[in-house]
Amino acid sequence: MTAAMEVLGDRMVLSGDPRDGRAARRAVRERAAKVVGDAEVLDDIELMTSEAVANAVLHGSGPVRVTVATDGRRVRVEVRDGGPAGEDRAGPDRCRLDHGRGLAVIDALAAEWALERSPGDTRLWFVVAAPPP
Repeated sequence: MTAAMEVLGDRMVLSGDPRDGRAARRAVRERAAKVVGDAEVLDDIELMTSEAVANAVLHGSGPVRVTVATDGRRVRVEVRDGGPAGEDRAGPDRCRLDHGRGLAVIDALAAEWALERSPGDTRLWFVVAAPPP
């Protein structure tokens, strides 16, 4: 997070279970709603969070950490995991028809975003404008 942004609530730590996505989406939406008054923007934030958490669960390792922050004009959501998993958790026998669409969704909806990787960490973050409540 940038120094000028205030973290909204505690950082969420998810076990990496696919069911964690629902709880993360709900919590991110509730936190973003403190500064975002537009329901469509909240829907977009929730969708992007869902895609980012799904990517972390499917392709990452270790716990997934989600942080929401704001400077009053923008909301930034960051999803981090322990870096690339040894093998794709979707498994070689599972067909992934949606593979690759998550980042396209984020690219289409976010004002800014980045995927940053290092040997021990993967961080996906996105920023959206925060129309006031």
